Amino acid sequence: MAVRYGVIGCGMMGQEHLRNLALLPDAEVVAIFEPDPGMRARAAELAPNARLVGSVKELLAVEALDCLLIASPNHFHLGQLEEIAAIRPLPVLVEKPLFTSSGDMARIETLRENYPAPIWVAMEYRYMPPVARLIAEAEAATSGIRMLTIREHRFPFLKKVGDWNRFNERTGGTMVEKCCHFFDLMRLILKSDPVRIMASGGQAVNHADERYDGLRPDIWDHGYAIVDFASGARAMLELCMFAEGSRYQEEISAIGPNGKIECKVPGPGRFWPQHLGSPPVAKVIVSPREPQGPRAIDIPVDPTLLDAGDHNGSTYYQHQRFLRAVRGEGPVEVTVDDGRWAVAMGLAAQKAAMTGQVVEF
Repeated sequence: MAVRYGVIGCGMMGQEHLRNLALLPDAEVVAIFEPDPGMRARAAELAPNARLVGSVKELLAVEALDCLLIASPNHFHLGQLEEIAAIRPLPVLVEKPLFTSSGDMARIETLRENYPAPIWVAMEYRYMPPVARLIAEAEAATSGIRMLTIREHRFPFLKKVGDWNRFNERTGGTMVEKCCHFFDLMRLILKSDPVRIMASGGQAVNHADERYDGLRPDIWDHGYAIVDFASGARAMLELCMFAEGSRYQEEISAIGPNGKIECKVPGPGRFWPQHLGSPPVAKVIVSPREPQGPRAIDIPVDPTLLDAGDHNGSTYYQHQRFLRAVRGEGPVEVTVDDGRWAVAMGLAAQKAAMTGQVVEF
């Protein structure tokens, strides 16, 4: 029997979820809450059998629900989780970031302690096939990672409903909104928690000439962060959001005493210039110190999955794992605590960059 979803929020990311859920034979979308008329109409096209409702409360009143997906704008996530907790706490997959302000920490802790069903924080980058391959082989390739570097060179923030992603107040800032994925990967790959972070970032190119109700966007478009971990490992993040001409969007390298492993992930195929031919294929490269000689491995992804979203097939694979957790057949792999750490690191990086000071955890 298919697991029946209720979906909250069907903007760009919500629609990616709908396309991927339609590919899963054991999933069905039965109810949708999306207040924007345009996004609501697109959601109805993608999930024609779903009931369209007018509020979270009305969604939760639909009896035929097994789980929930939250893909609303960042600043709504925590409040909607609390509303669900008060009315009908079903298993939920909530998009990142889990929250947007350091003042929300106590509310997150209350939610973590008292929510009786699984909460899975959507960290799609974990499930990109080349990233998953790197994670699986990192220990063997390095004999213990001492340096981890994550680079994302990509396109600017896209247009969203109500332009919510143009302001730090609604997103948590670029180091939270965009980079919580990468801080989550750091903890996952290094199997350790951070002890201090330093950062530099700002708004150099993008959105400077835009105005919304007379307000100039304050969202950053580039930055660096360096993180020291309790294990003694070090990690670095490099983000540039005016580099859409790059061949690969994400590049991750992990280095230890015995060698290096890296992966290269192309951006969304819909943005690849058609005159250049087929988009690049993701790769994993293993480079031992002895005997020297890198070994490159192509990591192709099913074209159907690539067409269903902008995250290298990862949204599909993430739902496969989430469905197992909903059925009680597997663990929650990205917990509330993981989501909390990812945001806390992003907020700390934002603070470090603004103050010029090292932030201790």
